[in-house]
Amino acid sequence: SNLSNNVTKSVKEGEELANQTTTAMDEINTQVNLVNEAIGVIDNIAFQTNILSLNAAVEAATAGEAGKGFAVVAQEVRNLASRSAEAAKEIKNIVENATQKANEGKNIASNMIKGYGELNLNISQTVTLISDIEMASKEQLMGIEQINDAVNQLDQQTQQNAMIASQSHDVAITTDAISKLIVKNANAKEFEGKNNVKAKNSEQSKQKVVQTQIKKPITKNKTIKSNSNNDQWESF
Repeated sequence: SNLSNNVTKSVKEGEELANQTTTAMDEINTQVNLVNEAIGVIDNIAFQTNILSLNAAVEAATAGEAGKGFAVVAQEVRNLASRSAEAAKEIKNIVENATQKANEGKNIASNMIKGYGELNLNISQTVTLISDIEMASKEQLMGIEQINDAVNQLDQQTQQNAMIASQSHDVAITTDAISKLIVKNANAKEFEGKNNVKAKNSEQSKQKVVQTQIKKPITKNKTIKSNSNNDQWESF
């Protein structure tokens, strides 16, 4: 996302430079047009100078011997006018080439601006997609954290269940020892109905409850007679 933002910034800077290039090309075209106008003026001056030199040559020829020197000067002026016209023509060709190159540069800059616009649009769409991915990643992170919390809670509950199971196991062992001790003590006692004791299943339950009915031994009343007295004592 940061790289996309940097690319967007670079694209905007490139687009601004392309706009400045287009502006510079327009200014170059303006200056070239001014140069063309100046060349046109020079060419016109050369043309008029050439005409004047021709007129001067004609006048010098008419003057005879007195105009020979003037005819030479007129010829030199005509030569300079011709050279000025040729130089102006060459400069005009150069300026026209420069104008053509400037127009080509302007078209290239315009295409660059258009390309930068499309590139900026594509980058904006890419940044939007990256933002969506970033939001989705954050949501996934939150979901993973919630899952992690749930797993931690399950782990704590499992540990508690294991602790309870261990305690239940200890209680079962203790209960088993107590039961064995009770059974051992019960087996050590002698009472009526001992052999008839059975386990009774409770209704709809898997737990077995051993019920033991202990009956008191039945003793008969005995009469104890004393040698000294005829009194009778009842023994309970």
